[in-house]
Amino acid sequence: MNLPLILRSSLLMAVFVCLSTDQVYAQQDSLAVETPQIVVMARPQKYGEIMLRWAVTTPLAWRKLNAHGYELKRYTVTRNNETLPSPIEKSLGIFLPKPLEEWMPLVEINDNAAVMAQSIYGEGFDVEGMDQLSAIINLAEEQEQRFAWGLYAADQDFEVAQMAGLGYIDHHVEANEKYVYQITSLVPESILKVNKGGVFTGLQDYEELPKPLDLAVVFFDGKSMLSWNYAIHNQIYNSYFVERSVDGVNFEGLHDLPLTSLNNSEKTDPLRMFYTDSITNGQTYYYRIKGKTPFGEISPASEVVSGIGEKNLAYVPHITTKYFEDDKTVLLEWEFMEEGNNLITGFELNRSDNVDGAYKTVVKNIPPEARKVRYNGLMPTNYMTITALGKNGSKRTSFPALVQPVDSIPPDKPIGFKGEVDSLGVVTLTWTPNTDKDILGYRVFKGNNKEEEYSQITVSPHQGTTYSDSVSVKNLNSKVYYQLIAVDQRFNMSEPSEILELKKPDFIKPTQPVFKSYKINDGNVNLTWANSSSEDVVRHEVYRKERDNLEWKLVYTLNSGQYTDSSMQSTAQLSSASPPAKPLPTEQWTDKNVKEGQQYSYTLIAVDDSKLESDPAPPLTVIVPKTSLSPPLKGLYGEADREAGTITIRWKPYTEPNASKIAIYKGVQGNPMSLLKEIPVDTKGIVDGKVKPNNTYEYLFRVVFRDGSVSEVSMLDIKY
Repeated sequence: MNLPLILRSSLLMAVFVCLSTDQVYAQQDSLAVETPQIVVMARPQKYGEIMLRWAVTTPLAWRKLNAHGYELKRYTVTRNNETLPSPIEKSLGIFLPKPLEEWMPLVEINDNAAVMAQSIYGEGFDVEGMDQLSAIINLAEEQEQRFAWGLYAADQDFEVAQMAGLGYIDHHVEANEKYVYQITSLVPESILKVNKGGVFTGLQDYEELPKPLDLAVVFFDGKSMLSWNYAIHNQIYNSYFVERSVDGVNFEGLHDLPLTSLNNSEKTDPLRMFYTDSITNGQTYYYRIKGKTPFGEISPASEVVSGIGEKNLAYVPHITTKYFEDDKTVLLEWEFMEEGNNLITGFELNRSDNVDGAYKTVVKNIPPEARKVRYNGLMPTNYMTITALGKNGSKRTSFPALVQPVDSIPPDKPIGFKGEVDSLGVVTLTWTPNTDKDILGYRVFKGNNKEEEYSQITVSPHQGTTYSDSVSVKNLNSKVYYQLIAVDQRFNMSEPSEILELKKPDFIKPTQPVFKSYKINDGNVNLTWANSSSEDVVRHEVYRKERDNLEWKLVYTLNSGQYTDSSMQSTAQLSSASPPAKPLPTEQWTDKNVKEGQQYSYTLIAVDDSKLESDPAPPLTVIVPKTSLSPPLKGLYGEADREAGTITIRWKPYTEPNASKIAIYKGVQGNPMSLLKEIPVDTKGIVDGKVKPNNTYEYLFRVVFRDGSVSEVSMLDIKY
C-alpha cells in the first residue's frame, strides 16, 4: 500500500525553523554506526510508573526489527537498597509495529502517525512539497529517509512510539525496587546480529524536569531572534515550544508543533538553537520557551526575556576633515545626507582613549543641519565619533577617527632598571618612572643571549613601574636579558635602557665528563678524560674504589684549571667553588698510590658554581699488573746418598701469602735444565732417585702464586 504523506506547512516550520546540531533522538549518530545496537532510555514518573523508549542505530536493523520484533524483559536487581542474591526476571512482552489497519484512524488526525505509518508500511516514501527539505537533509537512500523520519516521529509523539513498537509504560513497579530493563532483538543472528540494549532505573530516580537555560533575544527592525542553550539538556529535551506575550503575563504559543534541530553542519553552533520571529516596531514583546521530552512531557517555562523592535536610521554620519587650531583644539567636519535631517533630532560628539574603548559624549545638542563642531579638550591621543540621534529613538554612529596633535619628541631613556629571579623562575622588574608628562607606558623586551635581537613581551605599552615575567629554570641558558623602552601618548619611543642581565636559579646539573683512555706505566695508572661541556663548571673530581669495596673515595680534584691531591686538601677546601679562569680542557692525571696486582675502579663528576653535580662518568676498571717478584725459597741444602742412589734436598717452610706450588727444575751442570716436578707449597723437601755417579746436578726452585705471579729463583748444586 502507498499511503499519501502530506506534511502541513506548520510541521515543516516546526522541523526546519531551527538548524543547529544533531538531535534525532539519542541515536543521533545512528547512520554512522557500523554494528547495529539497541539503545534505551527511561523516565521514572512521580506517580508510580516508568516510561521506556528505545530504538536501533541503523536503517537495516530497524527494518528487520519491524518484521521480527523486540523482546522486553525486566530484572528486579535491588530491594530496600539491598542487592538481591539473584535478579528476578519478568517478561514484559514482544513489541512490533501495530498492523496497518490500526494506524488508519490516527493517520487522519496525527501528522506524526502519518509519517511513522508511511515509514513502516508505505510502498514509496515521497514527501510532497519537500524541495527545500531535500536541500537540507540530502538523504540518498529511501530506507535512510524512512528510518530518519520514523525516529523523528517517534521522538515527537510517545503514543506513536508505542504503536511503532518503540515505547512502553511499566505500571507495575515498586518504590523500594530498582530494575534493569533489557531490550533484545528477535531477528535471527543468521540474518542480522543486533546488540541488545538496557537501562538501570527505579522510581527513586525520578527528578523534576529542569527549566531550559540561557534564553536570549536580540531585536532588529521588524524582527527578533531568540537563542538558547540546548546542549545542556539535549539528553532530556528533543524539541521546544516558543511562547510570546505583549504584557508579560499572558503567553501564547507561536506554533502548535515544537521546534526541533536536525542539522549537524560544521557551520552551525553546536550549543545553541535559534528562532526568528516577525514583530511590530515600537511594541514590547516578552518570550519564554518550554522543553518537550521524547515521552511527551513539557518542562517548566524558562526565564522571560523581552525587548522592543526599532526601525534603523537609514543614514550614517562620516567624519571627513580635522583642522587643528592648537594642541588642545580641533575643528571636525562630517558628511550626512541632507535627506536625513528631518529624521533626526541632532548629533553628538564622542571621544575615547582607545579605538575599542568606552566612548564618552563630549559635545551634545548639535543641530541636525550642522556639519562641523569645535572641541577644545584634546588629549595627546583621541578617537572621535559622531552619532546621529533618530526621532524614533534609534542611533547611527560613524566609524572612529584618530585625532592626534603633532608631537615627535620621544620620552627620556628609562633609568633605574633592576630585577631579580626567584627560585620558581618568576622575574620581578622595576624601574624609576619617567618624568615626561605625556608618558603612555613602557615596552619590555627580553632575550636569552646578550647579543641577539630582543623580543617584545608586552602586548601594549605597560603602565606602571613594575612588571612580572617568568623564565624556564630548566634549560641550558643560565642568564636572561631585558631592556626597557618608554612610550608617550603619540607612540614616540625612547632610547632603550641599559641591558639588564639576570642570572637564573640553577637547577640543571652539568653535563657528564667521560673517560677517554688509560695507561699503566711503571705500576702507575694514567687517566685521560674529556671535561664537562657546561660553562658554569668550576671543578672536576676523580673518585676511586678497590675491588669488593662499595665506598668511593675522592682521590683527585681539578679546580679552575689546577689540580690538588685529596690527601693535601681538607674537605672544606674541596667543597669550595670559585669561577673557572678559562674553559676546562681535556685533562689527565696519574694515580701513583696503587698496589701491584690490585683491581681499581675510577669515576668522575663535574661540579658547577651552584654546587650541582653531574652524573658520574661510566666507571673505568683497571688491574695493576704485578711486576716485582716475591722472595725466593730459602734454607736450601742437599745430601747425596751413594749407597741408596739418591739425592735428598730440604728447605725452610715458605710463608708468603697466596703461594700455590713450588716448581723444581733440574739439569746436569753445563746442560739445559728441565722441569723435574711441581709440588705443594707446604712441602719441605724431596728425594731425587734419578741420578748417576760422577755428575754435578743443578737444581732451580721457584714459587708459583695463585694469581700466576712467581717468586725469585733459588739455586742449589750437588755433586754425586
